[in-house]
Amino acid sequence: MHIRIDADNLPGLTCPPADGSDPAYRNIHVAVQRRDRPAELLDPQPGNASSASWTLECTTTASPTGTDVKGPHVQGRPGGRFIYLSWVTVDEAGSFTMFRRAKLMLDAVPAEILTAATQSGLLVGRLGLTDACGNPLCARVIPPAITWTAANGD
Repeated sequence: MHIRIDADNLPGLTCPPADGSDPAYRNIHVAVQRRDRPAELLDPQPGNASSASWTLECTTTASPTGTDVKGPHVQGRPGGRFIYLSWVTVDEAGSFTMFRRAKLMLDAVPAEILTAATQSGLLVGRLGLTDACGNPLCARVIPPAITWTAANGD
């Protein structure tokens, strides 16, 4: 199975720190973080992009609590799996420094949608990446902030 994350409403290239002080984070990008490798980011997208999309390979297995999802970009333990979207600054040398993360909770995917996605081959998560204050979305992300659907994976 694949998981595709489709994002829009990105916050722009700057963001104030959580305490509102200066200097602001500049040249911000967002990417999917690889499991156990926080510095390894999949396809960083600029914070001012009109949209961003990532497709992740994964496997599913039946478990006593439902369907377990695993893969190189799936974090956490059974029953608490998630995908990290990492917000980073990019310096002039092209180095990344993470300052915030959004945690897309896979245990919040409705069971019937996850079952259908397992059968069809594609689970799609759609979300906006700007929070209510105009900053990069962070913390736990569950419906209704993200909409999960099963789609044809062909």
